[in-house]
Amino acid sequence: MAVCVGAAGSPARTQPQEKQQHVVTLDELNKQAVRPAETRQANEDAVRHLLSSDAGQKALKSAKVDYQRVDKAIAQLSDEELAKLADRSRQAENDFAAGLISAKTLAYIILATVVIVVIIVLVSKI
Repeated sequence: MAVCVGAAGSPARTQPQEKQQHVVTLDELNKQAVRPAETRQANEDAVRHLLSSDAGQKALKSAKVDYQRVDKAIAQLSDEELAKLADRSRQAENDFAAGLISAKTLAYIILATVVIVVIIVLVSKI
């Protein structure tokens, strides 16, 4: 008899739980879903900004590297690889703007970035 009473009381206990509001709203979930794509786009933009700058274009020309090919390769990088390059690109531009590195050093950094992009893409195809 006690089992029947306990079982009959269980549905009454779960109703208030079902009416409880969710901890995370749908709007918050949507924002969280979009965040990785926005971060990736910002990282791609940071690397492209460095490579498309005057110093970047000069460095690419001196190495006889086509910007369009490197640009396509950037899109093939993993999120982690892209984030690392974007951080380095932002740091290099900030250091150059602050006068902490010379134009020549910035050109070397740009060429190193290009080499890294190309190597990562080539290795990922193997």
